[in-house]
Amino acid sequence: MSYANPKPSHAKHLIVLVGACVIVFVAIFAFVPHIFSSTYTSPLAAADNDKKKDVAEVVPELPKKPQVAHIETPTGVKAIYMSQCVSGTPSFRDKLVTLIDETELNAVIIDIKDFTGKLAFTPENPELASSVSDACGARDMKSFIETLHAKDIYVIGRITVFQDPHYTSLHPEFAVKKESDGTVWKDHKGLAFIDVGAEEYWKYIVDISRSAYEIGFDELNYDYIRYPSDGNMKDIAFTLSEGKPKAEKLEEFFSYLHDELSEPWGDFETVPKLSADLFGYTTTNTDDLGIGQVLERTLPYFDYVMPMVYPSHYNAGFINIAKPATSPYEVVHYSMETAATRAKAMIASVNSTATTTEVAFLREQVKKGRGHIETSQLRPWLQDFDLGATYTPEMVRAQMQATYDAGLDSWALWDAGNTYTRAALKLEDVASLDTVQQ
Repeated sequence: MSYANPKPSHAKHLIVLVGACVIVFVAIFAFVPHIFSSTYTSPLAAADNDKKKDVAEVVPELPKKPQVAHIETPTGVKAIYMSQCVSGTPSFRDKLVTLIDETELNAVIIDIKDFTGKLAFTPENPELASSVSDACGARDMKSFIETLHAKDIYVIGRITVFQDPHYTSLHPEFAVKKESDGTVWKDHKGLAFIDVGAEEYWKYIVDISRSAYEIGFDELNYDYIRYPSDGNMKDIAFTLSEGKPKAEKLEEFFSYLHDELSEPWGDFETVPKLSADLFGYTTTNTDDLGIGQVLERTLPYFDYVMPMVYPSHYNAGFINIAKPATSPYEVVHYSMETAATRAKAMIASVNSTATTTEVAFLREQVKKGRGHIETSQLRPWLQDFDLGATYTPEMVRAQMQATYDAGLDSWALWDAGNTYTRAALKLEDVASLDTVQQ
């Protein structure tokens, strides 16, 4: 049978199909490697990238958060203390600023966290919001610090550390306890303490410290860095200190504080100076006084150590003086000269070839923390209040002279009422003249 229009044979169909497959395979082989190549960019993607590049060239990079201004520590710090409540009372604090302006004073130590455990300013850290005092403090603390800096006044923030009724009320599990029944122990004033061994609390102190530096405080001063001393010491237990000696556990806190604050954080390129308040007797006693404080265990971790050498706080018969409060020069000079001698011994230990246990201990301490010791780290708190004697301008001035005669150049005046003896201070022009002559 024949057909007028015969259909293509099956062989012809097969040839066409094979040819088409070869063409498709070659195309895919050539294109697929580009799909999986990290350097390949499709025409559409390339166009999109060009647009993004154009936008990037037009839109400038967002500026970083501006650095908060800080000023350098003066050579020869001469400071007064300002309480939390006074910092929030413009009429009172302005009088103190005027006193600094018109005299040799060049620094102020302001409460950041006082004996209540509450904060004097509102930090940016939201985790600290519940700790802000609703009774005392400066809500304009940041702008107040800016005002002080404009006057070239060095600003130190004081932090009461382990005496903290506020935090113990929130976290009684971290408090110093009564040995008798496990409830929160309180001192004679009814104030509770955090156990030095409560390491979770250490971070809280660092958070406060960073927040304070972030609003402008130049130096952070730590007070009540100790175990309690005034209360029923026969019914007290430190359940979180792991049975370690007090001095050893307290030094662990010093080390932690130093490590956390000696490196810049966030957008900051600098770090705060750190200072520590010690009992006056730490300058002359080598034991820990039952509170964990030892001079040699403190110096390595702080830029400045501030013994509270108030003459009224020394016992009758100290260095053969019947009533130490009446002999301010002798008490301060002996205490600070002894402290300086001990600091020098630490310095000498580094190069000493002696193998005694004492030298080895001092050498090891120097290597910790800052890695070096200087006598200029010593900056005493001096008495400007009436206790044990009525303090005259001459008695306040005698303590300053005693400090200088001990080879030191810095001091801070303490008066809980923030009323200072102006007549004990040199006027600014006189102080400047003395500096030039020296």
